[in-house]
Amino acid sequence: MKRIFTALLASLVFVSCAPTTPQTRIAKNPQQFAALSKKDQSYVLQGQLTRGMTRDAVALAWGYPSQRFEGFKESKKMERWDYIGTRPVYVTNYYGGYGYGPYGRFGYSGFGFGPDIAYVPDRYASVWFADDRVDAWERGR
Repeated sequence: MKRIFTALLASLVFVSCAPTTPQTRIAKNPQQFAALSKKDQSYVLQGQLTRGMTRDAVALAWGYPSQRFEGFKESKKMERWDYIGTRPVYVTNYYGGYGYGPYGRFGYSGFGFGPDIAYVPDRYASVWFADDRVDAWERGR
């Protein structure tokens, strides 16, 4: 019983970490995909964008954004969708000194420097909408 529970838990963690693809998003929203034009459907299937796409098409192609921003430009209502991921940053940390340690309440706890990796938020793509249609986009390489 314990092995079955462990296997189920491990598979749940594995599945929850799997990235979504346009095909999985289409399978979850078939009516939304069917409502798109044939041209937009072909772009969505490839995970690509083109000018004039709707928000629904972008959501199917790239997923929903991490952040949304609204504004106005040249008398047009603008909206920007940002997609945020993480990137590793290599750092060196100093640790140690006196305090709570292995030798008592204020015992010696060690000194040293150590390499470490910190993961910081990083914008990897943006989509700009003008009057509810894709006006421009950019994606990191």
